[in-house]
Amino acid sequence: MPQTSPPLSTLLPPLICGTATFNDQYNPDPYALPTTGIVHRALSLGVRAFDTSPYYGPAEELLGKALNTPFVHENFPRRDYFLLTKVGRIAGAEFDYSAPWVRRSVQRSLDNLHTKYLDVVYCHDVEFVTPEEVLTAITELRRIRDETGRIKYVGISGYPVATLCDLAEIILERTGEPLDAVMSYANFTLQNTRLSSVALPRLKAAGVSVVPNASVLGMGLLRRTGVPIGAQGDFHPSPSELRTVIQKASDWCDQQDNRIEKVAIRFALEVWMREGEPVGSKGDPASGIAWRREQVKPNAPKLGVSVMGVSNVDELNETMRVWRSILDGLEGGEHTAVESGRGSRDRVWSLSRQKQVQELATGIRKVLGEYLDFAWASPPPDFKRPGLSSTVLAPLPTPAASPDHSALKLPPGESMDVSCTDLI
Repeated sequence: MPQTSPPLSTLLPPLICGTATFNDQYNPDPYALPTTGIVHRALSLGVRAFDTSPYYGPAEELLGKALNTPFVHENFPRRDYFLLTKVGRIAGAEFDYSAPWVRRSVQRSLDNLHTKYLDVVYCHDVEFVTPEEVLTAITELRRIRDETGRIKYVGISGYPVATLCDLAEIILERTGEPLDAVMSYANFTLQNTRLSSVALPRLKAAGVSVVPNASVLGMGLLRRTGVPIGAQGDFHPSPSELRTVIQKASDWCDQQDNRIEKVAIRFALEVWMREGEPVGSKGDPASGIAWRREQVKPNAPKLGVSVMGVSNVDELNETMRVWRSILDGLEGGEHTAVESGRGSRDRVWSLSRQKQVQELATGIRKVLGEYLDFAWASPPPDFKRPGLSSTVLAPLPTPAASPDHSALKLPPGESMDVSCTDLI
């Protein structure tokens, strides 16, 4: 079975800074955000990977501007950090997975990011197009990889876990080569853990090297203040019934003298760090200890990979504090806590907080009731691509029978990734 060498799972940092928040879906004016300050601070704290997309409004441009500065050029060589972007999604209902558009999109991303190569390129929101379109785009991305070296690794991203698994299996069967990465969003959260229970075994069996988990707050759903409202208004696809039960869970959490977003962030980062290990990575963990690729042992443990999204430096600082506390609480975390300068007391606190969050998560998930592991429809039932006569896309062929190929059940009445906004 052909595989990109070295495997992405030996290199990709387990914590990735997402830039979907650099967009007017999450914020009224992304140009007013301190994006350069966020990127510079992230690099200073040891973050070595950034995820973006042409679909995220000005995100690529803003990220590229932040990286194309003397501070970055003088302190962080390009080889020391990863850039992940996407192709295929142009607008809300506009997609182009053709080879010419893939080439054009890749070149535009290279220009926007001021780089000679892209570490990972995903086909963006694959559930909105047909499997044949995805295969066309994957083939072209791999051609660019092999013939020019301007792409290092290739993957897909999207929301419905069954579709992501189906496509990973189809691509392996049709091409003989597994995907390097499959990014899912809002599918390993306090409310929905289908990425682990449903997708992980299938994606691992399909040879996928790394499965990053994005949007640990469910696109901002798991916040006391509710879903984020940017310049585009209320874009969140969750039904009103789910929002109501999340609010009840938030109220319950307030009664326990905690905030739902703090519990949700730590729960998703910490549990996926462990449960996502089979599709995790050995890259720089941003622990505060100097990391050297050549010192990583072949049998070194992997960590489940997460994508964080922030809108200001304070949110970034808080996320990194939580992340490093989680690292201190891992098996062998005594070494990390002490060598990083945080000390053994930090490990004791981390273990105590770990237990507290587990107890709070159990209580919150009881409140969620039937909405635990609920997933909204993507594409929505009324979705229609311009130029197509039907609102229903062709069903995915499946290589083998699967227990998860049934449609998701929606309650009566009734994709973008990321957001760890309103952390503190």
